[in-house]
Amino acid sequence: MCPQAVGDGNCGALSNGAEMIILDVLLVALAVGIVGVAACVRVVRQFERGVVYRFGRVLPHIRQPGLVLLVPIADRLQKVNMQIITMPVPAQDGITRDNVTVRVDAVVYFSVVDPVRAGVEVQDYMSAVGQVAQTSLRSIIGKSELDDLLSNRERLNQGMELMIDSPALDWGVHIERVEIKDVALPETMKRSMSRQAEAERERRARVIIADGELQASEKLAQAAEVMAEHPAALQLRLLQTVVEVAAEKNSTLVLPFPVELLRFLERSTPPEKAKTSGSPVSESTDGVTENGAAALAISAQGRHHG
Repeated sequence: MCPQAVGDGNCGALSNGAEMIILDVLLVALAVGIVGVAACVRVVRQFERGVVYRFGRVLPHIRQPGLVLLVPIADRLQKVNMQIITMPVPAQDGITRDNVTVRVDAVVYFSVVDPVRAGVEVQDYMSAVGQVAQTSLRSIIGKSELDDLLSNRERLNQGMELMIDSPALDWGVHIERVEIKDVALPETMKRSMSRQAEAERERRARVIIADGELQASEKLAQAAEVMAEHPAALQLRLLQTVVEVAAEKNSTLVLPFPVELLRFLERSTPPEKAKTSGSPVSESTDGVTENGAAALAISAQGRHHG
């Protein structure tokens, strides 16, 4: 043994060194424990589900949101997003059934319904859904006509949804909705469609005008029949026209006298006065009335009254 004086100092140093070593070992053990606990605990968020692989084999029990404890080294956790995913489909060039070149893009809404199948059956379900959506869009373009792409998109969306959803069900993915966003046409086709729309509008306008003329002619024919049955209606219509023209404060008033009005005035003349007047005058009046000369008829009526 060492001397007493020296021995006391060496023993104190040895004891302090041993305590430091023990403290370091405890700190290292604590750190390893914390790291191990951190490696065994995972947090699954509300919109996620956890799939656990133990020594490479998937466990049937799906981990729900919250804290998940794993076996160190043996377990591996895969988180699967259960939210609805919006995936834009790149624009695809194609030729429609009526031989028109178009460029169509779309958008796909889908979600995972079976996390185990989404993680096991397919390597990358998002890439798989995107590729199927592109091929389905090309198929829809080739099977449809241009008018269907422009005006009947709802039916095309449903057909495209069925085409994508059929293989996606085997991957644990459900297609919520598919929408065709835009249909790009060549400039020449746009100009042709513009001319077609203008021609269609012009045709409708001509049909409407012709229909209006037909209805107006029918009403005029009915009015003519009423005036033929009631000759006084023609005189009332003439007076109404005079009132309408006089309301505009014109300095010159042109008043036509229809032949029918002259005939009405002649028929309304008393027969006694017609007998007292000379026969040449009446004959000339009849002749003028038959020829439709309004001025001569008026002068004849003047001479008759004279």
